[in-house]
Amino acid sequence: MELNGLTIRKFNAGLKSKQFSASEIVRAYFNEIDKKNNELNAYLSLMKETAYNHAAAVDEAIKRDDPISYLAGVPVAIKDNILIEGGPATAGSKILENYVSTYDATVIRKLKSEKAIFLGKTNLDEFAMGSSTENSAYGPTKNPHDLTRVPGGSSGGSAAAVAADMALVALGSDTGGSIRQPAAFCGVVGLKPTYGAVSRYGLIAMASSLDQIGPLTKTVEDAAIIFRSLHGQDPRDATSASFQYRDNFLGVNVEAVKRMVVGVPDEYFESGISEEVSAAVHGVISTLGKAGIQFKRISLPHSRYALSTYYIVMPAEVSSNLARYDGLRYGHREMFDGTLRDLYEKNKSRGFGVETKRRLTLGTFVLSSGYYDAFYAKAQKVRTLIKQDFNKVFDQSQGQGVDVILTPVTPTLPFRFGEKTTDPLSMYMSDILTIPANLAGLPAISIPAKRENLKKKSLPIGFQVIGNYFREDDLFDLGQFYESL
Repeated sequence: MELNGLTIRKFNAGLKSKQFSASEIVRAYFNEIDKKNNELNAYLSLMKETAYNHAAAVDEAIKRDDPISYLAGVPVAIKDNILIEGGPATAGSKILENYVSTYDATVIRKLKSEKAIFLGKTNLDEFAMGSSTENSAYGPTKNPHDLTRVPGGSSGGSAAAVAADMALVALGSDTGGSIRQPAAFCGVVGLKPTYGAVSRYGLIAMASSLDQIGPLTKTVEDAAIIFRSLHGQDPRDATSASFQYRDNFLGVNVEAVKRMVVGVPDEYFESGISEEVSAAVHGVISTLGKAGIQFKRISLPHSRYALSTYYIVMPAEVSSNLARYDGLRYGHREMFDGTLRDLYEKNKSRGFGVETKRRLTLGTFVLSSGYYDAFYAKAQKVRTLIKQDFNKVFDQSQGQGVDVILTPVTPTLPFRFGEKTTDPLSMYMSDILTIPANLAGLPAISIPAKRENLKKKSLPIGFQVIGNYFREDDLFDLGQFYESL
């Protein structure tokens, strides 16, 4: 079974025309997983029995000529911080090693209603804290394009699974670039929706004002199809919002694309961007320019403070969200013969990894008495300035604003294992170009640069398109237009 060129549209057409069955496709993906996962470590657990049962149900519906949804039978990989009832949810941590989900996340419930099929749960940096998937308590995931290099993080397992044909599509979560950065490193498409466009109910929280669930796919069209199924207001998530998107994400509105003005921010091409990444992204700009797209230089002056702001706001929220993991209600628990304080210290010191402890410590510090105003309150003010920069360049009231912004996703190529683990600041710099969109709550997508825009034998490189609030349609149109060139 040839899986490399399979998309949701092709899968749906083949299923309806009975070129293959859902069971055959699911079996083909599990065969790929059996062949590759020992080396790549993209999956932490599989759901074979459930997947085959659900595939058989889809096949029976097709035999009866029942109408099926566009996602019926589609094999999906799920990041292991998104809950599926009755299945494990480790969040890549030993502290949740034996935890079994008691309910479905809203995104899982929505995919189930469309008869999508879950293959298994994918690897991630512990509690989604990392940029390389080296921080997983269950071992690192490897980049399918070069086994000596990282796949990115924290959704490295999901990105690797799609890139290695071990899933048709996958779900990840993005707090500071955790969908887009691994998508760029693995050569797939990764979408971070507008904050609130997709419910976070059932996502194990890292930083609640930043987290978003989104898809990793082979094509922009597939990302649009998955997003159409996931978005919408959820009474279980007070931060979720309802917005009217167009009904049909298939195809591209070429006329609308050619009317777009694409902003290119000077700050995103400053020192620190590797020669290969800069050349690839400028190649994308050249390709789009020759196709009639209008570009405009813009400035986002406060973006240079985004990394510092993020590493105050995010750890503060981490320290609050992870306080619940005490080893009493669920998770890792040590043998106990001392005080309650001793029990907490043992559970948390042995259940959490080094990076998680680092962020918990930093977050507790910036929220502590005497430091809150000096750090956390000031970071929130800078966050507002970053958001205002984006609002200004997107403002169309004076006829001078841009429709979308195009930037690199990462400053470098995928790095080698161990290259940045001893230098946390160097690792944090991997997200310097993706973090601003999270702080502002904007939608952003990572799209692979075409081979003609890369050096020969180059590793994957992605470019990022950032849109205005709830304007995912613009990202999909420009992305599909680029893929069609």
